Order: sequence, then structure tokens, then C-alpha cells
Amino acid sequence: QVQLVESGGGLVQAGGSLRLSCVVSGGTFRSYMMGWFRQASGKEREFVARIHWLGASTYYADSVKGRFTVSRDNAKNTVYLQMNSLKPEDTAVYYCAANPSQRYDYWGQGTQVTVSS
Repeated sequence: QVQLVESGGGLVQAGGSLRLSCVVSGGTFRSYMMGWFRQASGKEREFVARIHWLGASTYYADSVKGRFTVSRDNAKNTVYLQMNSLKPEDTAVYYCAANPSQRYDYWGQGTQVTVSS
């Protein structure tokens, strides 16, 4: 059974930084593409970033490009999302997800990020 546990969320002022972590257990982490998604209150969940299992290929939503960085440590079964220059519109519950083949089959419980203006 694959489990994902996010941490690192919290309250930060606009312009500040946070680093989210997601630890994966029970699966073959190093073979998964990993993604970060977020869902703001009253809105649909949206894609934020993803990283290939090799770690060399990353992709970002336009809204976070240049501010967020996704990375992974396969030895620690962990994926990270470094978030800099945070804006109030980044406020959301952030989820990590694992894609073992063609879709994101496994999801974490989410961690709240709140950015105050």
C-alpha cells in the first residue's frame, strides 16, 4: 500500500518562503513521476509542478514558474517543493501525488499553505 505524507505547510507573509516535503512509503518511489497540486477554497484542484523519476526533467504551471522549485531525493523517498516569493493567491491546500505509469494514482492528505498580504 502506497502512502504519501506531506508536511511543511503553514502561515507566511507575502514574499516569504516555505518548503513542502512529501514522504512516500510502501511503493517503488524511485520509479514514480511525482507531482504537486493545490486546491484553493471554492476552486478546483490545479497542477503546480512535476518531476520525472530520474529527477532531471521538471515542469511547472505558469503561475509558479520562476518562484517554485520541485526536487526529489530518491534515497529518502521524498519529494520537495521549495516555494519562494509567495503571494496571497498561492494560498491553498497542497497535495503531492505519485504517478507510477500513466496517471496519478496515489495522493497525500494535503498540507495547508496560507499567505497573508
